[in-house]
Amino acid sequence: MNILNVENVSKSYMSKPVLEGVSVGVNDTDKIGIVGTNGTGKSTLLSIVAGVVEPDSGKVVISNGLRISYLPQNPVFDMSKTLLQNITEKIYAGDDHWDKMGEIKANLAKFGIDDPECNPSVLSGGQKKRAALVAAIMTPSDLLILDEPTNHLDSEMIEYLEDFLNHFRGALLMITHDRYFLDEVTNQILEIDKGKVYQYESNYSGFLELKQQRLDYEQAAERKAATLYRKDLAWMLRGARARSTKQKAHIQRFEALRDRQRPEEERQVELSSLPTRMGNKTIIIDGISKSYEGKKLFKDFSYTFNKLDRIGIIGPNGCGKSTLLKCIIGAIMPDTGTVEIGQTIKIGYFGQENEALDEGKRVIDYIKDTAEFIQTKDGLVSASVMCDRFLFDPNMQYAPISKLSGGEKRRLYLLKVLMEQPNVIILDEPTNDLDIQTLRTLEDYLDGFAGIIITVSHDRYFLDRVVTRIFSFEADGCLHQSEGGYSDYVFHKKESETVESQKNDNKGANSYGDGADKASKGKYRVPREKTKLSFSEQREYDNIEAEIEKLEEKSAKLDEEIAAAATDFPKLMKLSKEKEEVDAEIERKMDRYVELQELVDSFAK
Repeated sequence: MNILNVENVSKSYMSKPVLEGVSVGVNDTDKIGIVGTNGTGKSTLLSIVAGVVEPDSGKVVISNGLRISYLPQNPVFDMSKTLLQNITEKIYAGDDHWDKMGEIKANLAKFGIDDPECNPSVLSGGQKKRAALVAAIMTPSDLLILDEPTNHLDSEMIEYLEDFLNHFRGALLMITHDRYFLDEVTNQILEIDKGKVYQYESNYSGFLELKQQRLDYEQAAERKAATLYRKDLAWMLRGARARSTKQKAHIQRFEALRDRQRPEEERQVELSSLPTRMGNKTIIIDGISKSYEGKKLFKDFSYTFNKLDRIGIIGPNGCGKSTLLKCIIGAIMPDTGTVEIGQTIKIGYFGQENEALDEGKRVIDYIKDTAEFIQTKDGLVSASVMCDRFLFDPNMQYAPISKLSGGEKRRLYLLKVLMEQPNVIILDEPTNDLDIQTLRTLEDYLDGFAGIIITVSHDRYFLDRVVTRIFSFEADGCLHQSEGGYSDYVFHKKESETVESQKNDNKGANSYGDGADKASKGKYRVPREKTKLSFSEQREYDNIEAEIEKLEEKSAKLDEEIAAAATDFPKLMKLSKEKEEVDAEIERKMDRYVELQELVDSFAK
């Protein structure tokens, strides 16, 4: 049943059109995820549907008695009241319902807020967002509107929210950049692109295929129209005259083809820079510990980073992940232990919160303050060109930063970090407020980054895509190491819990004095057999043949250079050593390829 219609809605900000003639309907069972580049109007559309913002034209028609609950991107609290009072008023519109106080407190605790009687002013931005999320999901509603609900949630909270939304009986309209979350929760995707809206009857994975089909169809239709236009143009150039109704129609068709709106090629954020050279000494962490107000965050953590490490750090909110990153960059001193940074190490730190931006400064000046030019694979590139590659066109470059959306400011901050040409990139919750398109491009960039990557993230897809080793904060205050991405970590953890459970079962059985016999009758949790490659293994398997081919080409080229440098002994020694390393890498890759192929073959049996 249809419960809401957006009819021909348009909205502009500072004379810039954001939404143009948007129409969309919402049914009572729809679970809709909204995607699109930062600044395309996703949050604006939600605020219009929620009745918070008025459109410039068009209207929103809702069914009688429709109850709407709305989580804005930046929730606002009354600082003269406690957090609990704020939430109670949001849920019950000012009425007192003390019978629900226990449920509200329990939900706040689930989302990491233990003092409901505190003043909202003492909460961080992430805590305020989580508190507002509790208010939104507890408000009785037929349509739940959520703007970036997964920001500032840890993995356990995200899984809890997934479960809640999968059992929610009303309709859902939501913006999120968490791709696994979109796949689990939504049954429709609404894409906003250049002011227009495209609706797809699918979750995120299906949307990618359907969108490609749409783009292919548009390109095919454009090729057909261009061919027809060339023929009609030749006819017009021969001096056609509108002597008959048929000729008039032909001329009108020509004019329509001439003035047609051509499909624009989708612009992508382009990331390219050459990192600063890295020496042998990288980052050496030796036995560091840190406590706050008597709470031990981490203890005796030691690790030496390799030159191409891709490290993901995970754990519940407040466990000390960001503190660990700040200890690494020297912003916070550990209580014990040391962090040594190699002389050639240049760290680019992309913090969880944007650095304090001068809102009055122009976009281009903010980037030029870091560097006028940057060395990329394509040569020397100016700050203006890099801004354009990051989807800041010339008009936006000379606009003040205050005119940018929250996501655009985040993208600008990322550009500044990369303009510094670091050889170590440290990312603290990089997926917050970055659109999916930018995330995909960032992931591609990190694939080819010739340096160290350290990231804190709760985005399971991002971790699977980028990292090859996980450090997880566990209840004992230690960081536990797991090889692979996030999915591999979950598998290893379940496997470990299964083994521990079996040990406990055996102990219980042995207490009866007949351990073997009792154990054979006990209920075991058998470790799950792998039936396919993990996410990171599949990615490695898909790319390894191309990597081997590139290495073989490099080896052959080195053979030619060695032959040409026969009389230059220093150069010959250098080239020979490089060839040995390349050939050793080929051999390692070949061994790994055989190993992966054997796994694939075993799954096929």
